This record gives sequence, C-alpha cells and structure tokens, in this order.
Amino acid sequence: MASKKHVVDFDRDPSGTLRVGEGFRLAEVDPDSAPGFPGRKNDGVAHLERQDTLLAGLQERLFAASKGGSPDRVLLVLQAMDTAGKGGIVSHVVGAMDPQGVRLKAFKAPDEEEKSHDFLWRIEKEVPGAGMVGVFDRSHYEDVLIHRVHGWADEAELERRYAAINEFEERLIAEGTRIVKVMLHISKDEQKERLLARLEDPAKHWKYSTGDLKERGFWEDYQAAFQAMFEKTSTEAAPWFVVPANKKWFARIAVQQLLIDALEDIDPQWPAAEFDVAEQIAAVQAS
Repeated sequence: MASKKHVVDFDRDPSGTLRVGEGFRLAEVDPDSAPGFPGRKNDGVAHLERQDTLLAGLQERLFAASKGGSPDRVLLVLQAMDTAGKGGIVSHVVGAMDPQGVRLKAFKAPDEEEKSHDFLWRIEKEVPGAGMVGVFDRSHYEDVLIHRVHGWADEAELERRYAAINEFEERLIAEGTRIVKVMLHISKDEQKERLLARLEDPAKHWKYSTGDLKERGFWEDYQAAFQAMFEKTSTEAAPWFVVPANKKWFARIAVQQLLIDALEDIDPQWPAAEFDVAEQIAAVQAS
C-alpha cells in the first residue's frame, strides 16, 4: 500500500501574519523567518507547485468575468532593496498565470518626458484594466523612497506625495482594483551574498549594476524610508505586507498566497453564455 504523501500548508495565513498594522516596526521583522509556515524548503517548493493550479484557475475566472462586464482586477506592487527577489516572484509566482491576463511593468528611473509631469503620470498609464492582474516591479513608491534617502524632496513634498498616493489608490479601489502591496525584506548580509553570487557567475553579470553597490551604502536610510512609507501609506483598504525574503522559497509561497487570498475574496464568476447552449450543442452535433 502506497504511503500518503506528506503535505505541509500554512497554519497561519500570510494576510494576517505579514500585514503592516498599527505599531509595526520593520526593524523587528526577521528576514530569515517563515511566519505561519511550519515546513522547510522542500515543503515550500512543493507547496508552490501545488498551489499553481489554484492561482491560475482563479486568474482565468477573473479574466473571463471581465468579458461579462465585471470591473474587478488585481494590482501586485513589489518593492524591495536590490537582489531581494522581485524577479523570482515574477518568474515563479506570476509565471504560473496565463500571460494574456497579466500586465507587467518594471519601472526604471524616469526619463525626461516623465520628469516633466507629476510623479504619478507615468504610473497612471500602466494600471491594469478589468480582468487583468497587473504587476509593478518597483512602482510609485520609488518616488518617496529614493527621494527621501537622497534628499531630492523636502518633507513638505514627501507629505504631498504620500497623500497623493493614498488618494490614487483609493480611486483605483473604487474602480474595482484589489491592491496587494508587498515589500520583500532581506538582511544586509544576505544582499551581500547575492551580489557576490552575481559577480562570481558570468551568466549573472547582466543582473549586476554598480549602482546597486552605491545604494547599498544607504542601507539604514532606506530602512528608515520604508518605515515612513508604511506609516504613511499602509491603509485599511490597501495595507502593506512585509515578506521575510532571505528564504526565496518562503517569499514566493507567501506572495502566491496573498494573491490567492485577494482573488478568492473577489470570487470572480464565469460569465453566462450569450447564446442558447442546448441549441448550439445540437447544432455542433449535427454539423
């Protein structure tokens, strides 16, 4: 008799354990931890694969529901220090979904035209339409993080931007967008190891930028900027989730579960047929 396959699941949902609430302190989050998941790496890898079908099925329903007039859509916002694993989330989590229903945008430094507009101008153009899962690899939050760290905006301007972001997200929510905001949290030591790994492997040199090392020099300033960002923009309707990311496998299953939770809460429905099903069955059988 074959033995029953061992299955490990979350015993506490990431939507609760990772949510930024009142009194949250980034400094108290252990980047090496795996909150709510009692298994190890092999369990996490199996869990990710097992849940791929559920995530893909929910996304298909979301996409189909838009054809019946549903306004619902999802926006996943990914913020992190360099090497924290945003690309891995896109490949291993978002990659399980049908690409025709996914809109991915990686925001880089703004060009001259973008700089001539308010900081949200280029963001507005990339928000997902009905039925889509939008993914921002970096986002409008760069304009409060890096500007705070390097002093490119004063306190009054930063406060204006925090308020503008909250108003922008409130409007998206009113239009049917479920926003999942994730900060992947790694330690400084882990980042050092990942940077070295990129330098030691010629196949990964393209991933390395000397700018990464420059920004690493502002590590503590970035931690303070993230803390301020959480305090100003983690709202009831669009909370932040801080995902410990030293363990790549945990970060992936945590973000996967946050997306599943968002889609299950939307509960998209298959659109009703706009034709007589029995009539069409008969027509096909007779053809």
